[in-house]
Amino acid sequence: MDYKKLAYDLLPLVGGVQNISKLTHCATRLRFEFHDRSKVDAKAIEKTPGVISVVEKGGQFQVVVGNDVPVTYRALINEMGGTATGGASAADAAPEKKPSIINRIVSVISTTFTPVIPALIGGGMIKAVLSILVLCGLSDTSSTYQILNFVSDAAFYFMPVLLAYGAAIKFECNPVLAMTLACALLHPTWTGMVSAGEGVDFFGIPVRLVDYSYSVIPIILSIWIMSYVERFAEKYTPSIIKFFLKPLIILFISAPIALLIVGPFGAFLNTLIEMGANAINARASWLLPMLMGAFQPFLVLTGTAWAMTPIATVQISSLGYEIVNGPGMLASNIAQGGATLAVACKSKNHQLRQLAASSGFTAVMGITEPCLYGVLLKLKKPLIASMIGGGIGGIYAGLSGLVRYAFVSPGLAALPAFIGANPMNIVHAVITCLISFAAGFAAAWIMGFDDPANEEDAAPEVPAASEAPAVKAASGEAFAVAPTAGAAIPLEEVNDAVFSQKILGDGLAIQPAEDTICAPLDGEITSLPDSKHAVGLRGDNGMEILIHVGIDTVNLQGKYYEAHVKVGDKVRAGDLLLTFDRAAIEAAGYETVTPVLLTNTDDYQSVQAVTGQQVRPGDRVLTAL
Repeated sequence: MDYKKLAYDLLPLVGGVQNISKLTHCATRLRFEFHDRSKVDAKAIEKTPGVISVVEKGGQFQVVVGNDVPVTYRALINEMGGTATGGASAADAAPEKKPSIINRIVSVISTTFTPVIPALIGGGMIKAVLSILVLCGLSDTSSTYQILNFVSDAAFYFMPVLLAYGAAIKFECNPVLAMTLACALLHPTWTGMVSAGEGVDFFGIPVRLVDYSYSVIPIILSIWIMSYVERFAEKYTPSIIKFFLKPLIILFISAPIALLIVGPFGAFLNTLIEMGANAINARASWLLPMLMGAFQPFLVLTGTAWAMTPIATVQISSLGYEIVNGPGMLASNIAQGGATLAVACKSKNHQLRQLAASSGFTAVMGITEPCLYGVLLKLKKPLIASMIGGGIGGIYAGLSGLVRYAFVSPGLAALPAFIGANPMNIVHAVITCLISFAAGFAAAWIMGFDDPANEEDAAPEVPAASEAPAVKAASGEAFAVAPTAGAAIPLEEVNDAVFSQKILGDGLAIQPAEDTICAPLDGEITSLPDSKHAVGLRGDNGMEILIHVGIDTVNLQGKYYEAHVKVGDKVRAGDLLLTFDRAAIEAAGYETVTPVLLTNTDDYQSVQAVTGQQVRPGDRVLTAL
């Protein structure tokens, strides 16, 4: 492959050097950010020789070129004049188009809530289990109930503290000081003042008494203000006393502003949002679940699915249940599963049928990304069918008054989250699932889709004698072992279309239970990006393996990763390649699921991957024939 030519071909298709705001790369993809996205011809790029696929995700335009992406990147940098920012000065570069206010709000919500989601889901599932235990006879006055109840409620009560961390990441300020500010809003002395209801002032200025437990908006606004205070303190504090004076300035200024101005204003917005949702529900109870049921796939694809999260958490915190997000999401998730399983039943393509069956099952369980990116979006008509099914199921959910009592990803596995004070609520949830599944399945079956032919059914082209490709000599089977310990899962379940659709090759993924990556075979290190989140090997047995630790973790720029090898090193199976901090990566909002790919899959007649079980380093997980 002529990578200089590929770089030369790509530049005009992305709008030229001046249109590139930023260029980076990970183990397999070039990642562009542009001044003007409208100048980019995505369809032409995808058809360019050397380009495997194009993905737009997380505000980045990603061009998948495979293991040789560093070579392509260097060729591009050379064509751009040696800079990764388009080679334009600040004066002559095209002005960068600022995202809309809606996109900025969604970005703030997404970054702020992502680290908090595991805590909310954990607390929500404990609430669901607690509801089942009460139905089985556990007294709600027993100490067991009280302990489980406050454990399940902790994430919601201390919501400001949890959100402060994510907000600090988004606004680029000190997370510990941000969480300290949140703790001040929840301090027992302050809550005691609020309970007493007596007048409070700060240097003569009246302070409004607001209970900030369970709140969302006040702390996000407070951390936003604190980020500016921190920049001020960083700029004007003398370096010799900065260690002591900077945190003093930050807290001494930010806390009063939060209590006097920002907190009360945020609490007012909290109340306003809740009142608006309740008003809509009172006048048209079917409307919100129908819209969420129908357009949830679109919200996920555009990255705006987070927009409703604050409303849902506010309602759960104040009312004990929510009506905005969960009922419609339940209908949508089940409908997507129904439409995908219809594809599995109707398709004659072996690979598509297998992908649709597995991803459809995970969708009805509550995880829809594999089927959305791997099947529905690709085939289009089943995506429309799933939106029809979700809308129909959402109408029933709204009319029946369905509510969600706990923050979980709605699906069959999370139905206990719909068990609560109203015994009919779980019945309505089950009926919603049945309607959504049947409507999504039927719509996909009736509308049909363009079923791709099996490769073996296609008439092979016979090349001329001079063009006949060299045939790889039979050498028996080749295999690779697990590079880390954990649960082995199919690639189709990975939340990234490039991996789940096997664009880069066949293989498996491992949800790591350890913080180490070892060599899966004897061979040579062929690629290791500066971000150290992935490593490529060429085995002595001919297998070319790519191990990609996490999804989109290139954005961490090497933080939490350490490489113990370099390109060109010879390794033996079991040798240590990488170490990483799983907890820190997940706390930063990234998945640590690790695809293990055979990138030269086409060199083999068949590839078998071990999935659906726990594996350890040394266990055979990939066999190629």
